[in-house]
Amino acid sequence: MASRRHLLALFDIDGTLLHSGGAGKRAMIAAFRDVFGRDNGFADVAMAGRTDPEIVREALHKQGIPWKAELVEAFRKRYLELLGPELQRPVPNKRLLPGIPAVLEALRELGFITLGLLTGNWREGAYAKLHHFGIDGYFRLGAFADDAEERDRLLPFAMARMQQVTGVAVRPQDVVVVGDTTRDIDCARPHGAVALAVATGGNSTEELARARPDFLLADLSDTAAVIKIFCEVSERRVG
Repeated sequence: MASRRHLLALFDIDGTLLHSGGAGKRAMIAAFRDVFGRDNGFADVAMAGRTDPEIVREALHKQGIPWKAELVEAFRKRYLELLGPELQRPVPNKRLLPGIPAVLEALRELGFITLGLLTGNWREGAYAKLHHFGIDGYFRLGAFADDAEERDRLLPFAMARMQQVTGVAVRPQDVVVVGDTTRDIDCARPHGAVALAVATGGNSTEELARARPDFLLADLSDTAAVIKIFCEVSERRVG
């Protein structure tokens, strides 16, 4: 059997690990109203697979409001204040997605995988969502919207943090990006990372397939199938 390389598994959050029942969107709408004085500031603004600052930038553009760093920071703080109460709301469709947290536990137990995050959420918001669902303890590191507005720039931040936190350095081909949108696939491509797409959120199976991920699953409920993918990646011969 080929020797196994250590892998970094980077999970998206919304639509991949969980559905927050719209908590993030509601908190953003309320924060936009509080800071910028506009109701429904995110009308016609797509959110799936994008970073929080990117979403805010488009909303401001559509509303004809100039980007001012101090006001965007005020929005960020207000959004994070509102997110916790919104997560507590008993609304439909708020849940962990199929296979979570069982697959996280199984991957962690393999011993050659470090679990991390690659998410468009600001870091504090990301961990607020994970904590609400009791899965924050699986993720010691990651890359967040605080690091870069463009999602395809995030992966090197996560790789650097893995070395800082664990002392293990990985190459891009040892990184598996797990996400539910074509943007998750796209952010792996420039760096030579592996893309594992799951059809649990932002894009359909057909849309994801057209983006040509390395692996595509309906969801993460088949733990054995997910483990098989990670073992295959870890045992691949690479130059």
